[in-house]
Amino acid sequence: MASVKEQEAIRKLMVFLQEWDSGHKVARSRVLDSFIKSNNGKTEPELELEFSQGASLFLARLTAWLRMTYLYMHSTCLDKLLKSIGIFLSAAGGRRYLIEFLEIGGVMTLLEILGLNHLKEEDKRESVKLLQLVANAGRKYKELICESYGVRCLAELLATSTSAEAQEDAQVLLDTLGRGNPKYQHQVYKGLIAVLPCASPRAQQLALQTLGAMQELVGEAPPALLEPLLAVLGSAHLEVQHEALQLLPALLPLRVRPALLAALVTALTPPGHPALASRSESTADPNALCPREPTLAYIQQAAAAKAIGEMWSPFSSRPVCCHNVPFMAGPGCNVCVSFHSTGLRGAVLLKTTIFST
Repeated sequence: MASVKEQEAIRKLMVFLQEWDSGHKVARSRVLDSFIKSNNGKTEPELELEFSQGASLFLARLTAWLRMTYLYMHSTCLDKLLKSIGIFLSAAGGRRYLIEFLEIGGVMTLLEILGLNHLKEEDKRESVKLLQLVANAGRKYKELICESYGVRCLAELLATSTSAEAQEDAQVLLDTLGRGNPKYQHQVYKGLIAVLPCASPRAQQLALQTLGAMQELVGEAPPALLEPLLAVLGSAHLEVQHEALQLLPALLPLRVRPALLAALVTALTPPGHPALASRSESTADPNALCPREPTLAYIQQAAAAKAIGEMWSPFSSRPVCCHNVPFMAGPGCNVCVSFHSTGLRGAVLLKTTIFST
């Protein structure tokens, strides 16, 4: 039979739950503020003590309210609700809280939040943080996220988000899903490839970093990687170009090597439009000539020359023999010469490397 003290604790819990059940949005928001302030960082035993062994009852109410209202809930209240659920999922020894959250469709709800355009980026970040807690629980939980189309949702968030912090959170979660998850690691890899053609340089950089980290795990690279990878070599953002150049050597031992080298050589060919333009476009002298501004094609040309030059170098960990590169033996090595300084620097680097080996 329960002691008087235990009975009083149970009575307080029931009063608390009744107030939650009958409270409107403003009242519930105040409850969430108090809960976050007083329970952040608590362990499972501490939460059970706080709720007289009935913490799961409050978690069930939080999750149910989230599922019923996330489509139209005010952003401020949604942020508090997600943080409150995070206190349960992050509690040490609180695996049962995680299971209870998943049993009522928690993962699908969090993933759907990522695709809602009317929500703030901060709300999506909180959703990604909860998904990260789920993924950290083990392989079967990573598989659950992937089975729920989580890779596609996270790749879209990475490609379209306007928040650098949200993009970084998405990248970290994708990296987590790609490790210790052999059933879906290729799906993660392909999801990252799909990010490369996006308009966000930061997303491209993060995707390339993760592809490089995963390359050894996935083994062979799909041929579909080459086109977007060569395209980002033409990025005007040096940090994106750097990550693309870092990934190229890891592809040399793979079956895509011939196609990769052929694509790099093709990128050395100057663009078809004239390299010089009439100064009359910008000055009064129609007879004077001036270089055009470097285009993305010339940037790609310079990066391709640099990539081949570095791979050709005897100091490279995976040097390339010139006789094994299509169209690069003999006089054909001059195809990369350009009127533009952008391409010329890469050409000089390539020719210097070739004739010094």
